[in-house]
Amino acid sequence: MFQVLRPMPPRNPDEHHRVSTTLELFFDLITVLAIAAVTAGLHHAISEGHGLQALPRFIFLFIAIWWAWMNYTWFASAFDNDDAVYRLLTMVIMAGAAIFAGGAEHIFATLDFSYGLLGWVVMRLGMIGLWLRASTGDPAYRTTCLRYALGIFIAQLGWCVLYFGIAPGTPLFLIGGALVWVLELAVPPFAESAKVTPFHRHHIIERYGLLMIISLGEIVLSVAHGYGALFAEHPSATAALVATAALVIVFAIWWVYFAEEEHLASARLPVALLWGYGHVLVFGATAVLGAAVAASVDVATHHAHATQAQVSYWLGGSLALLCLTIWVIRDLRHPLPPRLKWALPVLGMLFALAGFLGLPVWAFAVLAVVMVLWRAVPLAEKGAD
Repeated sequence: MFQVLRPMPPRNPDEHHRVSTTLELFFDLITVLAIAAVTAGLHHAISEGHGLQALPRFIFLFIAIWWAWMNYTWFASAFDNDDAVYRLLTMVIMAGAAIFAGGAEHIFATLDFSYGLLGWVVMRLGMIGLWLRASTGDPAYRTTCLRYALGIFIAQLGWCVLYFGIAPGTPLFLIGGALVWVLELAVPPFAESAKVTPFHRHHIIERYGLLMIISLGEIVLSVAHGYGALFAEHPSATAALVATAALVIVFAIWWVYFAEEEHLASARLPVALLWGYGHVLVFGATAVLGAAVAASVDVATHHAHATQAQVSYWLGGSLALLCLTIWVIRDLRHPLPPRLKWALPVLGMLFALAGFLGLPVWAFAVLAVVMVLWRAVPLAEKGAD
């Protein structure tokens, strides 16, 4: 029964039928809206021909959004008790993400992250509140929870000092930002060294998979814009061809990403950290791919300064990164036959080569189909297992 306030003991990591809650799905939606706001800046930069200059800003902002999502996701997997206070603290984090998303365009253009800092402070205060609540549950996890709360608080102080003490965009600012990120990323290993939180492995797999699906949906939005060119005053068959090729790529990524149900092979902390942290490259590459697809549509509709060959660098690079990362964090840890285990690194290199050669979008779609035919295990073969 729903209650305003109740104890927050750790959840059973072997709980049956553990699925994502509607609140978690709502949280994902807010997160993806923030990612879309940041990706839009990269899309326009690629279309205008200066994507490389904008890439460090995109990376900085994207990691911030992903990090807030990841912190909450793993916490919820271990301690979600669904009382009113838990829901309200989650909504505080979501409000912070919305504030961050609202300032993303300004941050991207100026590196003045005053609004971003406000949103970040709100997000982190909500997260600290959740960890402090969890520390009052099972005494066995008290030290771990307090370490998380303290680590997040110290890192937050670091961001405030960086903002108020160093001019944005300077080399010292970038170095300071990198150091604070190192501190942020060190908090989970430090906290978990006291006692590993009882996250639910299959719940985590589902949570990551759902964010991947929503991220792919962002690319489909660019695909829809490409098809929309068919209904413009001057219909563009080229844009529709680009959209069709991009849609094939999206379908192929979905097929290969979900080729293994046991995406996270083990609950051991080193494996979980590599898989959990490594997904920043998976999600980041997917976001960059979305920006590149949108820029390809701009090229096809004559709304870009860049050429398709220039945009293809981004298509090839993002797809190569996606393939290689999934290979490292998943395929290398699965007992796959050699014909499957080496599919993704080989396709990753082919995607990179296609990008270097500046091939058109349909060429990447052909490679994506090859990727599915090579790596995705046929349903009949899965049934035989």
